[in-house]
Amino acid sequence: EEEEEDGDVPSSDIYENWTNEKVNPYKVSIKDLLDLQLDSLMSKYVHPLDSNGKVTSNFGPRRRRFHYGIDLKVYVGQDIYAAFDGKIRVTGFDPRGYGNYVVIRHSNGLETLYGHLSEIKVEANQDVKAGDLVGLGGSTGRSTGPHLHFEFRYLGNAINPTNIVDYETNKPLNDSYLINKNTSFREIKAYQSAKYHVVRRGDTLSGIAHRYGTTVTKICQLNGIKRTDTLRPKRRLRYS
Repeated sequence: EEEEEDGDVPSSDIYENWTNEKVNPYKVSIKDLLDLQLDSLMSKYVHPLDSNGKVTSNFGPRRRRFHYGIDLKVYVGQDIYAAFDGKIRVTGFDPRGYGNYVVIRHSNGLETLYGHLSEIKVEANQDVKAGDLVGLGGSTGRSTGPHLHFEFRYLGNAINPTNIVDYETNKPLNDSYLINKNTSFREIKAYQSAKYHVVRRGDTLSGIAHRYGTTVTKICQLNGIKRTDTLRPKRRLRYS
């Protein structure tokens, strides 16, 4: 039984069961989440890297998928540490995504994920303290170079790590953080409500913009393209 930290709700009150399967076995939608105030464990946060790993990719939408964490540059074999006290819920290998990964459940209700490891140094059901070694940096799975993919999740729903940690100082932004379904998941909700147009032969950006009541500038911003780019048939263009 997990003990309650001052100011936090113990994770045993949040999660109905313990499972060593899947990164997200919960399937709880954002609209069904209850607010959660994170207090005591915030001051005990330990950055997963000794050195100040440069942020190489931020949380948010990519061209055809969503990036649910933040990428930090590492070298192969670099020590990776647990961010908070907790228990290893699952370790595994995802060849098309995380590669070697570790998920830790923490007593404040958060789970953290560490991906693309070259080696895993812990086992499922193992208790860990903040700062304990959990794995070694690598480039396994869907990766173009060595980096740590690092996530914060609440009942399976990813939270932008930059809402919680300042990656210039590698310290929590505040002594507490309120997980709120209306504010903490804005990027994901926007991504889930996004609308797309499938490009057909002869389509133009101005024509697509006129059709959906938007602007060429907005379409370019949403898709990371330029006005002069060639529109290839069957490409999905986000317009909202």
